[in-house]
Amino acid sequence: MTWTTERVEGADLDLDEVLDVYRTSGLGERRPIEDVERFAAMVRGANLVLVARDAQGRLIGIARSISDFSYATYLSDIAVSGDYQRSGIGRALIDATQKEAPQAKIILLSAPAAVEYYPHIGFTQHNSAWVLNP
Repeated sequence: MTWTTERVEGADLDLDEVLDVYRTSGLGERRPIEDVERFAAMVRGANLVLVARDAQGRLIGIARSISDFSYATYLSDIAVSGDYQRSGIGRALIDATQKEAPQAKIILLSAPAAVEYYPHIGFTQHNSAWVLNP
């Protein structure tokens, strides 16, 4: 299985391709994919977007972050198409995110199904995170 990662502008992505990745990855269950306008604003508003594409150029993964490139990078979404999960793409997208802002810590909120994954790749759990929903 051959794939590549690259940094892109979120506004330049084909929204239907991105939505397909979110749907097939399972992340769409926790994101407003039915509100296309809001979802498009999420993709456009991220200032650090990395994607993975297969050998045919099809979008198969995305890491969407907000970063100051100095202290903190909030990795808001990491999604890999279902057919490509467990092949190293998620890890490669996290590594590529870290390379874009090497001095910044990466902060993320884990999906319930991925709680056991992040310690395996070097993340430590932080017990004082807080969320204020709209």
